[in-house]
Amino acid sequence: MRTEALRPPLARPRPAAGWRLDYGRLVNWSFALFVFCGSVAIVEPSPYDFASLVAIPIWFVGGFRVHRTFLPLFALIFLYNLGGFIGLIPYVVEHDPTLFMLQSLYLALTTLVFALFFAEDTERRAEIVLRFYAASTVFAALAGIVGYFNVAGLGDLLSRYGRASGTFKDPNVLGSYLVMGAVYYVQAIVLGRTRHVVATGLALLVVVAGILLSFSRGSWGAFVVATVLSIGLTFLTSAEARLRRRILLVTFAAAAVAALVILLLLALPNTRDFFLQRAALEQDYDEGVTGRFGNQIRSIPMLLGLPNGFGPLRFRLIFGLEPHNSYINAFASYGWLGGFAFLALVGLTVYVGFRVAWVPSPYRRAAQVYWPSLLVFLLQGFQIDIDHWRHVFLMLGAVWGIETARVRWLERGGDAGPVSRRAPPLRP
Repeated sequence: MRTEALRPPLARPRPAAGWRLDYGRLVNWSFALFVFCGSVAIVEPSPYDFASLVAIPIWFVGGFRVHRTFLPLFALIFLYNLGGFIGLIPYVVEHDPTLFMLQSLYLALTTLVFALFFAEDTERRAEIVLRFYAASTVFAALAGIVGYFNVAGLGDLLSRYGRASGTFKDPNVLGSYLVMGAVYYVQAIVLGRTRHVVATGLALLVVVAGILLSFSRGSWGAFVVATVLSIGLTFLTSAEARLRRRILLVTFAAAAVAALVILLLLALPNTRDFFLQRAALEQDYDEGVTGRFGNQIRSIPMLLGLPNGFGPLRFRLIFGLEPHNSYINAFASYGWLGGFAFLALVGLTVYVGFRVAWVPSPYRRAAQVYWPSLLVFLLQGFQIDIDHWRHVFLMLGAVWGIETARVRWLERGGDAGPVSRRAPPLRP
């Protein structure tokens, strides 16, 4: 009898106990912190800028893949900034124009980084970033509410011109920053993607109150349009009749609750009076030849004869006001090269954005938050300067990154798993 047959098989060696670094998780959560820090812009440089110095190198050393869908974004952003630096040449010795262009270059680089970041591990990364971004909007909105009501004497720090500004220098920027958080919470409630409905609902009410108390007309409109578009896309791309009924019922209920909160805030006399004043289509600074719109109209014939534009930050020296129009500012600060590159970037992004939010893919639900939130700012660019808003560049990179992931998914045959309706669970 052979004794070898009776011997038990050799046990596999157990992995050594100890701490193990999960690099992928480190990258994802460093970007989550990076995004959350975008809620604080009351100081310059902001925590967002410092967090980028940590998150981006961590991501970079791990390597990344560049897909062909990335190239149009890179080319147009490169041409846009190149036009600005060409226009800077006569004023390069001046501090403010040079700093302006360096900030533009930095934000352009963050866009490219976000596009590459979202192009891989897309479902998980898109959800993690949305959750942290939404949490940061609650933080910023609470700060704005505290400032508006002058809680603990913080009104001077957290409000401006009688409007909530929170952790931002400008109430308009606060209001715009809160929009994507509100859209995300609405979608989470409508689709039942949250286990804590009451907490999510309270978070949504806080963010909506922050938008209202910013008294930013553009942010009010952006919130309404982005929410309607997001829910509309969600409804139209849902094949199940049961899910469509849920979307309709929950949407009406959420709208009723939000309207009740707004009515309660408007019951305060000072808030109601300021709301009615801000709700007017035109303000005093909009009207007249030297008003905002008058300056924009007067600048167009001048820019037609200036291939390099006025130069970075020269518009305000000529007209006494900022352009308050990102499309005119693209030609004024970045010249014809930058202006046409900006128009091409916006036009191509609109095409890509509607495609990722409409065409079936595992990333469509996330795109139905990112894209409506970005679209309203591209529209808002006609009445305010959005070209240095950090969250706009985050959304721009996210939309293009999701498009890259969608194309890769199709190249794999579109069979890398079912098209998910729910976000993947987050592991602690």
